[in-house]
Amino acid sequence: MSGAQPGNPLHGVTLEAILTRLVEHYGWESLGERIAIRCFTHDPSIPSSLKFLRRTPWAREKVESLYLYMLRTQARNSE
Repeated sequence: MSGAQPGNPLHGVTLEAILTRLVEHYGWESLGERIAIRCFTHDPSIPSSLKFLRRTPWAREKVESLYLYMLRTQARNSE
């Protein structure tokens, strides 16, 4: 098995990079509205959010899903 994942936009992207891009794109307030978790709505920060997301699979899945949606939207808008 080579470990290659052609076509997987999440391959090689860290959770920190995903979260940083989402915060840059949406901002904390909008991110908290889109994904209603406390670490995004009450005194948000990258380190505290990463700690929560690494321990909470369902929340991480929501963040990854929103990231993929953002990438698709940006690709569609750039065409």
